Amino acid sequence: MMKLLLDSSQIDIINWWYDINKSIQWQHGIFFTLCALYSFVSIIALIQVIRIHLRIPLYGWSTQKVFHMMNFVANGVGAIVFGLHNNCFMLHSNVLMTRAILDLQGLFFFTTFTHLVWFWADVYYKIRSFPTSKLKIWYISINCVIYLILGCIWICIAMNDNDAVVLVKLLFIRKICVAVIPFIAILGVLIYGGRLFIMVWRYFDEWRGGRKKLIELGYVSSICFTCFSIRCFVAVLSCFHHDDRGLDHPVLKMIYYMVVEILPSALFIYILQKLPRRRVSGQYHPII
Repeated sequence: MMKLLLDSSQIDIINWWYDINKSIQWQHGIFFTLCALYSFVSIIALIQVIRIHLRIPLYGWSTQKVFHMMNFVANGVGAIVFGLHNNCFMLHSNVLMTRAILDLQGLFFFTTFTHLVWFWADVYYKIRSFPTSKLKIWYISINCVIYLILGCIWICIAMNDNDAVVLVKLLFIRKICVAVIPFIAILGVLIYGGRLFIMVWRYFDEWRGGRKKLIELGYVSSICFTCFSIRCFVAVLSCFHHDDRGLDHPVLKMIYYMVVEILPSALFIYILQKLPRRRVSGQYHPII
């Protein structure tokens, strides 16, 4: 009797899983939920930018302020993409355009999160008395090269969309690039986030607020590492799967974007919510 109940419950779960995949109402609900979550995080990030500007209006764009603005833009793009899902996700004839839009959305989050890696490298180099003038150039150059490579791949895909053999090869190359991008970010987190964490861990007793900075750095670097690792794993998985990211179910899509984009962005805003002092002497040091 118990075995029959278990078998029937398993069948019900399987039927429910397939019903969601085929149900337009469920897909609308899931994608609009993602849109609402992206919008909420985006608005909170914008509020942080406004709060920082009102707190220190004369100091321009600090690292903290730029990061929150980039977070606002990235989550805003996510809200637009999922808010207009009828024009991409629900149209099977527009699969290539959907993948291109999702790639662009992922690149925005890559640029936003690696902004923290650039900041860690800048702090580490300054502590070690190394020159930091080229770090920003490297950060911008790497991002521009990544955008350019994926842009060229998508131009080639658009020009060869009628040639099935060439199209398959180009899409596979694109999947490899999408997997390499978070791997680059993982290396940046390990190299610069790890170095800075070890340095702060050695001397945090000598710095005022050093223990708190150590905890913040540990949380932020761990979130970045986890986020990019999941992206890399899913991208590698997609190379052996017929679906773009190995996510052929709306529930899986919701879990994926919650874990790698929405939740990390919200945690960053919470961890980095402390505002700078109203009156500071000398040069303003951003709080990250």
